[in-house]
Amino acid sequence: MSENAKYWIWLQNVFGYGAKISKIIDEFGGAKELYNLGETEWRMSSFLTNRQVEKLISTDIEKGNEVIDYCLQQGYKIVDYDDESYPNRLKDIPDAPAVLYVDGILPDIDNLVTIAMVGSRKASEYAVRVARVFGKGLTEAGASVISGGALGIDSYSHEGALEGGGQTVAVLGNGFGDSYLDTNRDLRKKISQNGALVTEYQPFTKASGRNFPVRNRIISGLSLGVLVVEAGVKSGTFVTTKRALEQKRDLYAVPAPVLSVEYGGTNKLIENGAGVAINPVDVVKAYADRFDTLDMSKLRESNQIALDKSEQDVNMARIKPRTQNQIKQSNPDEEKYSFKNVEKSREHRARVEEKAIELQGNVKIVYDCLDDEYNFIDDVIAKSNLPASSVLAALTVLEIKKLIISASGKRFKKS
Repeated sequence: MSENAKYWIWLQNVFGYGAKISKIIDEFGGAKELYNLGETEWRMSSFLTNRQVEKLISTDIEKGNEVIDYCLQQGYKIVDYDDESYPNRLKDIPDAPAVLYVDGILPDIDNLVTIAMVGSRKASEYAVRVARVFGKGLTEAGASVISGGALGIDSYSHEGALEGGGQTVAVLGNGFGDSYLDTNRDLRKKISQNGALVTEYQPFTKASGRNFPVRNRIISGLSLGVLVVEAGVKSGTFVTTKRALEQKRDLYAVPAPVLSVEYGGTNKLIENGAGVAINPVDVVKAYADRFDTLDMSKLRESNQIALDKSEQDVNMARIKPRTQNQIKQSNPDEEKYSFKNVEKSREHRARVEEKAIELQGNVKIVYDCLDDEYNFIDDVIAKSNLPASSVLAALTVLEIKKLIISASGKRFKKS
């Protein structure tokens, strides 16, 4: 906490949570500088509206001291904008919070690889395992996991991070002392002991629906990249991904089964350019040369999302069965003769080949095992010498990228 903490709390009370304080800082220099100008200067300023001036006048700066006293009594830390521990990474966003309230020890964000993990609150069985494996793998490699402390993907990501022995940060949408999600208090206690609970909301601020979209900018703001583990096509998770892109953060997504209706949001993100995350390496490898805190050797083979048989069943169960009419239309012989004289345009072929050049690892191996005729998945597995789970994951990525076409009977060919 800096000596100017009460001024930043005052500023927070004046302009509210989520305000674009970067403009205020650019105009006046800081919270204390704005306060010291006084009413006459405020009214003369062309920057401030009449409503804002009245709010400046009516807001009691002593309220800040009350908040400070309470936090000191409870052992909460106050990290205001002038505090030396306030992350520069967070200052880069235009609506950086004026104050952060911290339970625990805020990691050295600016010198760490921090990855936000977000997704559905009603997570599928598959996504629960993925979140845990990624959370564990990321922290074992030296990265820190940022999430929202909510039920679903948030909680499982935090649990995985803790299991990996690393640091994790939960950014809350309510103030300390509020009883929201008391059922998660054991997990939150563990997080505060191995990282931090963080909120911009003053103590006893109750959770509300409008708080969480505002909160999400901090989750992405603290992070170098945002990983979407699972999301519906119209998921609230996209509020965070939108903020991540605005903040120029990297965006990654774990592929969902291609025909998944309930959780197809991640595939849409990949289609629109998000990085494909099949294992934790896919997320952190871009930062390995920039951060010596990463130890890529710690990412054991077991951390790869190599789905076991039960997980494959979960994946395939999500795919809607085709109608008999659709199956008939996809008969190999009928396709062969119906489209015998139809050639793909050169433009399409060029686009496909351009995308294929960028393929790496198992995805490239599986792609090279395919040709212009349909191949059964068992044949692809045999050609690739890869585990069935790895082949299934690679095929999902290839279909999302529109590099292959699937048909009934688990058959695939190049597009």
